[in-house]
Amino acid sequence: MNHGLPKLDRRQLLAAGAALAAAPLSYSLPVRGQRAPSDPVRLGVIGYGIRGRNLLKSSFLPNDGFRVTAVCDVDETRRLVGKALVDERYGDDACAVESEHGALIARDDVDAVVIATPDHWHTHQILDACAAGKDAYCEKPLTLTLRESQIVIDAVRKAGIVFQTGSQQRSEYEHRFVKAAEAVRAGRIGRVLSVHVGVGDAPVPCDLPTEEMEPGLDWDRWLGPAPMRGYNEILSPRGLHGHYPLWRKYREYAGGGLADMGAHHFDIAQWALEMDDSGPVKVVPPRDPSSKRGATLVYANGVRLIHGGPHGATFIGEDGMIAVDRGRISSIPGDILEWEPESEADRLPRNTGHAANWLDRIRDRGVPICSAEVGARSAAICHLMNIAYIHRQELDWDPVNWRFEGNDEANAWLDYERREGYGLPG
Repeated sequence: MNHGLPKLDRRQLLAAGAALAAAPLSYSLPVRGQRAPSDPVRLGVIGYGIRGRNLLKSSFLPNDGFRVTAVCDVDETRRLVGKALVDERYGDDACAVESEHGALIARDDVDAVVIATPDHWHTHQILDACAAGKDAYCEKPLTLTLRESQIVIDAVRKAGIVFQTGSQQRSEYEHRFVKAAEAVRAGRIGRVLSVHVGVGDAPVPCDLPTEEMEPGLDWDRWLGPAPMRGYNEILSPRGLHGHYPLWRKYREYAGGGLADMGAHHFDIAQWALEMDDSGPVKVVPPRDPSSKRGATLVYANGVRLIHGGPHGATFIGEDGMIAVDRGRISSIPGDILEWEPESEADRLPRNTGHAANWLDRIRDRGVPICSAEVGARSAAICHLMNIAYIHRQELDWDPVNWRFEGNDEANAWLDYERREGYGLPG
């Protein structure tokens, strides 16, 4: 039965095949969003320090929806240990190793990447993933500078990749942060007056002495866009280490303790204040020029976001207070949290896990709970706070155009000069 279609003889079929072969490849190949639900997402992991290792062990290797196919690190020992962990999980010797992230991203057996490198590398690797059309999960703080935040938002939007920022407090910790954000949004504490975030200090310039380095680390590649300097083990401890290295303390590579945990707790503040696609309009340094606490960002509605107070985020309103951290949530009065949203529209998502949420959105090509814009704008809060401490000036910020209003000197602080050969891609 030919259902009314004309029959083609062998000569016609050959001619049609030749025409197709000669035609330009303008048609679309199947995309990752069309994969069968049973097909695992093939994952490449960039950065196998303690955070990359913990992500693999807790989130990606246990999830059968992912298949880790490649590991990349500039340290030979770390990448080989990463391969061994992956191969042990799957019972084979199939995991590839790469010393440069570009080689991993370009692999045909990698559909998506996990970026767990020092902060000064994040934007470069995100942009390379965008250029290759690879979905991405990147650790927080998402960026090192305000300009990088703007660039990342635009690049991810243009590329159409599924992007998750590793701000897992929106998905995990028994949903304490979800409950707090819901209650604040619902007006359970009345009009919000201020949010106090207790995290560490602003970064300092790196002044570490040069030390002798044993073979196996590509130090030039570890530095990447950062200024050239001699090796010091505080920045990149050799081999497999069980602590979070203190490159986080230094301005050339990160945003200090303020950005390290601040990216988590300022993120919750932004979420509860419904500012995921915006930000504050004023930067106010502490009154005491030597103070390491007290920098304040002011939103257009008058809410003040203040660096300082108990660890975590504390929301102060006209009718009460909510304090939340990873291991606790409380309120004054106590009955503020004895409440459930009246409709599903007022409820925030309760995901089974942050990586699982990313996987679900890869499957349906939707937007994860902590998209590139969410992560970039939360990182921007950290950068604005750090600018308040470093430069000690009151500034007007335009969150739409990503500029300081009427201050060319301050706009020079939006980014930094990268080392030759490491300009931003694209």
